[in-house]
Amino acid sequence: MKEVTVQELKNMMDNNVDFVLIDVREQYEYDAANMGGILIPLGSVIERHEEIPQDKPVVVHCRSGARSATAIRELENRFGYTNLANLKGGIMAWQSEIG
Repeated sequence: MKEVTVQELKNMMDNNVDFVLIDVREQYEYDAANMGGILIPLGSVIERHEEIPQDKPVVVHCRSGARSATAIRELENRFGYTNLANLKGGIMAWQSEIG
């Protein structure tokens, strides 16, 4: 599974790279802190997969990287996605390293 570090994600944001950020945490977690991604909780990822593009880079994140890894495996196995990357360490790493 492809991974992106928080530094790489920040560079993508700073350089206006055309990508989509998907947050697979729950609504209450998103409300507490978010990075501006599209909220699609893990339990909804399969039914809402059409909202996730297959024609541009997509970075998927959660709190620590575990739920986003699960989401990526499911999307790759069920729908053939090849453009997904997991945010290594999730939003916890973002808050720790970026702020």
